Amino acid sequence: MTEIFKIFRITAEESKQIMQTLNEPHAHDFEELIIGGEGQLEHFIDFKSRLIDAPFISFVSRGKIHRVQPLLTEGQKDIWVLRFKSEFIAETIFSLYASFHEKANINMQSNACFERLDLLCKMIYEEYNQEASDLSVIRQLLSALFTIIESERRKLNLNNDESKKIQGTTFKNFLRLLEEYYKESKDVNFYADKLFMTTRNLNLICQNVLQQSVSEIIETRKLTEAKNLLMTTDKNIAEIGYELGFNEKTYFTHAFKRKAGLTPTEFRDEMQKLLS
Repeated sequence: MTEIFKIFRITAEESKQIMQTLNEPHAHDFEELIIGGEGQLEHFIDFKSRLIDAPFISFVSRGKIHRVQPLLTEGQKDIWVLRFKSEFIAETIFSLYASFHEKANINMQSNACFERLDLLCKMIYEEYNQEASDLSVIRQLLSALFTIIESERRKLNLNNDESKKIQGTTFKNFLRLLEEYYKESKDVNFYADKLFMTTRNLNLICQNVLQQSVSEIIETRKLTEAKNLLMTTDKNIAEIGYELGFNEKTYFTHAFKRKAGLTPTEFRDEMQKLLS
């Protein structure tokens, strides 16, 4: 996906077309939020398939293997799909990982929640389709959408398995620590010590949840914030690198290019072209 944000709606007619096409399990280089008001979704994710009845919410984090097949219920289908790069809303994306890592699909308790989400999606869709759409407006509306989803998620008892519950709590605590210290030069041992566990066990939990090591998650968080700063501020490359714990500009540039495939300057230029 070349756009930093995209939204579209799947209706009954579009659902029929999707059902007739070959749809293999795949991974995205973006985050995907699916909000269903009518119909069903057959969702293969986390190495198992599940049939979900609307109203529902699904979140697919970047890099996760999945496949969705929208199904009609009494001929009806109404699904919003929102796709965005992690740097578009960097301050929220890691909280989404924490909220959905144990359960990618959530059934909403009532249509009342969907009605509020549907209204926000319509507002986002209208802004997105403006001739000169304002991404700052979309970011604010998307943030409100996530707040409502998190409120709904907290009302549900999503996990009764004690071992998974402990693992989930540890992962969330790690992400909370990461938000506090990711701009500093803290290694895996630092986070493991803070969580009173071995680096091996912390790595196992992170591999189970995000299929990434602790070091990779730390790097990803730094990279996400670097992209955010390159896109939204006028700070030079050295300033951004120093703010994220890189004392040498060349080391920051090398680390950024290794993960993003572009130098910080090239990435900033690409974003300016996309947003102009």
